Amino acid sequence: MLPWILTALLAAALALRLLKTYLTWKSLDEIVRALGELLSQDTNNLLFSPSRDRRVRRLTSLLNSHLRLLRDQRRRYQNGDRELKEAVTNISHDLRTPLTAVQGYLDLLESEEKSADAERYLALVRNRTDAMGQLTEELLRYSLILSADEDLPLEPLCLNDAIEESLAAFYGALTARGVTPDIQIPTAKVVRPLNKAALSRVFGNILGNALKYSGGDLGVTLLETGEAVFSNAAPGLNEVEVGRLFDRFFSVEAARNSTGLGLAIAKSLVERMNGTIEARYAEDRLEIRIFFPKA
Repeated sequence: MLPWILTALLAAALALRLLKTYLTWKSLDEIVRALGELLSQDTNNLLFSPSRDRRVRRLTSLLNSHLRLLRDQRRRYQNGDRELKEAVTNISHDLRTPLTAVQGYLDLLESEEKSADAERYLALVRNRTDAMGQLTEELLRYSLILSADEDLPLEPLCLNDAIEESLAAFYGALTARGVTPDIQIPTAKVVRPLNKAALSRVFGNILGNALKYSGGDLGVTLLETGEAVFSNAAPGLNEVEVGRLFDRFFSVEAARNSTGLGLAIAKSLVERMNGTIEARYAEDRLEIRIFFPKA
């Protein structure tokens, strides 16, 4: 009978060990699942494991320590980011008043008799003042866009009409540059849930960017899938610069009057309308692709 007893005890021990291993693995699976949820949410909750295994409990404790640290860092980042946006907004507002006064005095000076040198210096001051005014306005718009917590109100809009209206608004500027757009728009209406004002600014900023970089041409294509492609020859760019076109305050030397905010604003607005935007560069041509999915 003794061998049977030993066999039964060994079987029971093995079964107990297997059960413990199963429960440990189950606890680890639960920790992995809960950790994924906590990392994807802005929450103060921590991990909890019912397991009595000391190694699993040590792991849970260590992960909770890092979650607390991550939560504190996230809070500091959010507070700092909010303070920076408020500071940019306040600075932009504060700059507008003295800039308006300076531009007014420049208008008065332009009506006075001046020497040729004074005319030249005044033109330089006017140019720099206008550029600073443009930067101030772009800073204000950008800070307002980023600080808006609420979602953009969306409604069904026709991309065909929006592109045509934007091109019509830029007709004078394109003609002055000798650019005749190659437009390919389908007859079928491409309707997506969008915000009219935001979409107009997106297309306006992209067309303005094309005017700065274009080598003399402009292609505008709308696909029935909801993708809009703006392309132009841009021999002065390279892949590194194109990869940074959507970065805040980045501008290449070819666009000396650029604030570096136009495409950053476009990217923010496109994403708030549930779309995607990207820039590609190949064979000296710049392509900016925007895609708006169906609702």
